[in-house]
Amino acid sequence: MFSSRPARGATENAVSDRFGLAQTEADGDWLDDREAIDGAAPRLRTTVTIERPKSIIARNRSPDVPFDRSINAYRGCEHGCIYCFARPTHAYHDLSPGLDFESRLFAKPDAPALLRRELSKPGYRAAPLAMGTNTDPYQPIEARYRITRQCIEILAETRHPLTITTKSDRVTRDIDLLATMARDDLVAVCLSVTSLDPKVHRTLEPRAPAPKKRLAAIKALSEAGIPTFVSISPIVPAITDHEIEHLIEAAAEAGARSAFFIPVRLPHEVRPLFEAWLAEHYPDRAAKVMNTIRSIRGGRDNDPNFHSRMRGQGAWYELIRKRFRIACKRHGLGNARMTLRRDLFRPPSGPQGELF
Repeated sequence: MFSSRPARGATENAVSDRFGLAQTEADGDWLDDREAIDGAAPRLRTTVTIERPKSIIARNRSPDVPFDRSINAYRGCEHGCIYCFARPTHAYHDLSPGLDFESRLFAKPDAPALLRRELSKPGYRAAPLAMGTNTDPYQPIEARYRITRQCIEILAETRHPLTITTKSDRVTRDIDLLATMARDDLVAVCLSVTSLDPKVHRTLEPRAPAPKKRLAAIKALSEAGIPTFVSISPIVPAITDHEIEHLIEAAAEAGARSAFFIPVRLPHEVRPLFEAWLAEHYPDRAAKVMNTIRSIRGGRDNDPNFHSRMRGQGAWYELIRKRFRIACKRHGLGNARMTLRRDLFRPPSGPQGELF
């Protein structure tokens, strides 16, 4: 168990035993030890490991997910959102879904070359390719590695449809590419804005850009002609649910075409991390939050079932859903869909042997 660290989301760093991995303690870096001896809280430094995958397009057959392929340029995410459902994936690396997930990152610099190779395969058929469905493609290390931008350059060149989900205003750095793709109905962007409250933001999503920056990004993207949507997910009962109407109003004013929400999900190791976060930051309402989540999830901490896992049930969920729908109607946010063209795709040109 670790005490809360400034600008970090998780309060724990236990390695998961879900895959039979041994519980370990954090490495005793001598610099951290020195800082502790000097009386300062140990500083958790972010590290990046280069990963060399053999392929980059991940496929899924989930019946409640509106895409069948995605790209994840990075593993782990420095934004540190405590609710992130991707946290458990770090257990595959014998690392903790807690602080390790947000500080021990993996980058895939070969992703652009792998993408070009996969799009060049005979018989490839284009369909919307999703970025940001696992970890954020515009987390801080993108400024250094630019893997997301390089992949978008290839998708723009081949006129391949793309959807992006992010909670970072860094997406605006690629407006030049995205605006060109938007003119041919090849791209849509979704910004996640969970809370407008600075205190909630600092603990819930400690290293993600401020909500005002994300709203400014929605405005900039919309003004550039890029179809832009907003997700107010996840809605956390007794923490962010009171902001539903304000979030919808702000998103509409910024130019979002439509909105959607998902109640907070707590799969696998996310649940104990979330409960520890509640105990640290909201001890006065921790029991209420968890009891409400269970009422939305059919009496369980988490609902893993297809279709229902993205929604909810019961009186609390229905109240949230009705408030959301009324707010969208009041502020003119319709039911626009991310409909993208597939018929413009053209395979990459040039000899593939020169890529490696």
